[in-house]
Amino acid sequence: MKALEITLTVLEVIASIALVVVVLLQSGKEAGLSGAIAGNTDSYMGKHKGGSLDHIMASATKWIALAWLLLTLSLSLI
Repeated sequence: MKALEITLTVLEVIASIALVVVVLLQSGKEAGLSGAIAGNTDSYMGKHKGGSLDHIMASATKWIALAWLLLTLSLSLI
């Protein structure tokens, strides 16, 4: 049982570090109201490509966060 706890803890630390890195590597979004007032020169098609780096990072964030959540829940049950 102790080996399982150590393994899950190590995996959670790795997932935590990966989550922090992926979130920090994402580009910032528009500045809300100031972006709406100033106007937006990017087109919709150029900004929302399926294979773009932002899309990949957002998807990676979701999956790493889900893994972190499951690891945290499993560690709390041990």
